[in-house]
Amino acid sequence: MTMKKLKGFTLIEVLIAMIVLAIGLLGLAGIQAIGLRNNQSAYHRSQATQLAYDMADRMRVNRVALTNGNYDNGATSANDCEANSCTPAQMAGYDIAQWNAALADQLPGGVGVACIDSSSEDGTSAAPACDGNGTTYAVKIWWDDNRSGASDQRFVTTLRP
Repeated sequence: MTMKKLKGFTLIEVLIAMIVLAIGLLGLAGIQAIGLRNNQSAYHRSQATQLAYDMADRMRVNRVALTNGNYDNGATSANDCEANSCTPAQMAGYDIAQWNAALADQLPGGVGVACIDSSSEDGTSAAPACDGNGTTYAVKIWWDDNRSGASDQRFVTTLRP
C-alpha cells in the first residue's frame, strides 16, 4: 500500500523540476537578449566616436577652409576631390558629403553636423542648435539606437582651429 503512494510522488517531483528548469532557461534567454542589445548600443557609440574624430581630422587637415568657416554648417559638394584638384572650400564640401554618406551607412538613422557652437551639448537631429558664437567647432552626431524611428542618441566632440 505504501508503494503506490510513492510512485505518484516521484512523477510530481519531475514535473516541478521541469518547470523550474524552464523558468531558469527563460531567464537566461532574457539576459542574453539584454546583453546583445547593450553590445549593439556600444558598437554604435564606438562608430559614432570614430566618425566624429574622422570629421575632426578632415577639418584639421584642411586648415584654410577651417579658418574661413567652410565647415560651419557647410554645404556638400558634388566635386570628386580624389580624382580632381579642388579648392579648400570645395574640399570642405567634399569632406562633408563623404562624412554624411559614412554616417548614413554605418549608423541607423545617422545624421551629423559640424558647426561653430558655444554650447555644444544641445540640439536635436532636426534642429542642431548651432549658435555660431565663439571659435569652437562642435561635431555632433545623432543616431537611432533602439530603432524607434527617432534619433535618440547623440555624440559630440569639439575642436578649436
